[in-house]
Amino acid sequence: MEVFFANFLAGRSLPVLLGIMAVSLYALSRGADWLVQEAVMLSRRWGVPKLLIGATVVSLGTTLPEAAVSVFAAIEGKPDIALGNAVGSIICDTGLILGLATLLSPLPLKGEVVNRHGWLQLAAGVLLVVGCVPPADPAGIFVHGGKLPHTAGFLFLVLLVAYLWLSVRWVKGHGDAQDREDEDDALHEASGVVPLLKVVSAVALVVASSRILIPTVQETAMRMAVPESIIGATLVAFGTSLPELVTAVTAVIKGHGELAVGNVIGADILNVLFVAGASAAVTPHGLIAPPHFFKLLFPAMLLVLLLFRAGIHFSGDRLKRPYGAVLLCIYLAVTLVSYSGIVS
Repeated sequence: MEVFFANFLAGRSLPVLLGIMAVSLYALSRGADWLVQEAVMLSRRWGVPKLLIGATVVSLGTTLPEAAVSVFAAIEGKPDIALGNAVGSIICDTGLILGLATLLSPLPLKGEVVNRHGWLQLAAGVLLVVGCVPPADPAGIFVHGGKLPHTAGFLFLVLLVAYLWLSVRWVKGHGDAQDREDEDDALHEASGVVPLLKVVSAVALVVASSRILIPTVQETAMRMAVPESIIGATLVAFGTSLPELVTAVTAVIKGHGELAVGNVIGADILNVLFVAGASAAVTPHGLIAPPHFFKLLFPAMLLVLLLFRAGIHFSGDRLKRPYGAVLLCIYLAVTLVSYSGIVS
């Protein structure tokens, strides 16, 4: 089946390939959106507080496209796409999505929650970079690159479990009784079986879409003579970040900007521990980080994370629009430099 599809793609024109990518990315975003919706219904059915839903289920759901694409890319021997998608998604989430959301309306920052998770967000980014630096030749990263080892992937997955466990502990007891009362009717009407089947269907849609997307990206990259890692860190990362983008914009428009902030922070942490971790864990030789990761992508990722950290510290109770403008400019600059070939 895979050979047949590869042969099919080889005979298509570039506009057709771009069209297949667009449809696949759209299916990924719709599948993730559907998954989040039904997972929230299940969580409510099981009596889980809304804060816990936002901190875990929503972030896990919107990060699923990145995980599906990266894991399948790693399994199929395309580690550049796997790691590039994880790093690029963090740049996209924090630079593009948070930047746009802040420009729409200054985002509320709840001191304790944002500060605590914000430090974890920055720590996760630093951990990813450090994990890719080869101990035997740290000075050669700009020439020979590095690698996220197989064992580091398992370590990240252990840290993922620890993060989810901490999230449960931190939000436990913060459920809103009034929210529960307002949801009683919906809970009584909802069947536990139907939402569960919908969750399974949504997962199937995400996985199937990712299986179509990966070979299409590879073929398109070959046609355009663009490294797969650049495609993964920009185009695919943007597409798989669409759930976060839709969630953030919708939340801001409806006056719930704190949901946008929480979703981006959670998604960034999960892009390291879940996406990069799972991808490295399924790859015996780990994920290769070419030199341009250390020259451009890693510095850009750390820059947007540090800028957001500074915004939390200096903005008070709301993230100001100038921070959003700078974050957005960094994202656009990184994208332009990536495709210009200046950094290679």
